[in-house]
Amino acid sequence: MTRHAPVRESTPAELIDQLGIRRVLAFAAHPDDVDFGASATLAALSDHGVEVTLCLLTAGDAGGFDPARSPEETARIRAEEQRAAAEVVGISEVVLLTERDGFVAPTYELIGEVVRQMRRVRPDVVLSSHPERAWDRLQKSHPDHLACGEAVVRAAYPAVENPFAYPELTGQGLEAFKVRHLLLMGAPAERVNLTVDVGGFEQRKLEALDRHFTQHRDAERMRGFVLDQLRTTHASGGYAEAFHHVVVNDEDTISGF
Repeated sequence: MTRHAPVRESTPAELIDQLGIRRVLAFAAHPDDVDFGASATLAALSDHGVEVTLCLLTAGDAGGFDPARSPEETARIRAEEQRAAAEVVGISEVVLLTERDGFVAPTYELIGEVVRQMRRVRPDVVLSSHPERAWDRLQKSHPDHLACGEAVVRAAYPAVENPFAYPELTGQGLEAFKVRHLLLMGAPAERVNLTVDVGGFEQRKLEALDRHFTQHRDAERMRGFVLDQLRTTHASGGYAEAFHHVVVNDEDTISGF
């Protein structure tokens, strides 16, 4: 029998207070991943004064529905779409790495790039795709999403806090530090332990998704699906986004245990 974690319901303001959030660093494999998974939460946090940075592993060169468009042109357009969506959400910076869409793997090199961004931004919360496959709806567990989640989790512990890992970063002034919290989107249902009430931000989420115009064959159906998911996630008929919240380091943590 599948065991489901107890689910904590939180407003954005409560989440900021509970986790001490000033900066969030979000990772995603493709443009639009974070807008589907967490953009209402990020918009709410941004409106409360939280600084949000987004790091994309790929430019989404294998996405869309136009066979005549080259991968290079697709990557260019999708990067522009993500920057436009980021403005809607309130994301202050979009960083684009150079992984190939459809071939993301948690390599030593990619984990090092993730560590670089973590040490540069020094976030209170790292947000990413979940590294475990969700069998209830396989589409949210694209292999690139899983690889992104795995690279981020490996970077969050122990690499980012180990001064002997990626010593070249220390030489560049990017000192080791401890990530405190992970928020993982697209989690298997049994892993979800946090929902964030995003009432009032559902339209911002739809506006951000609308910016990814190359990705929607039926935009109205997409909007309806997204709103249904937000309503289903909320326990009382409002709108909410779901996460697996992982405490990496707190006052009780003993390194290595």
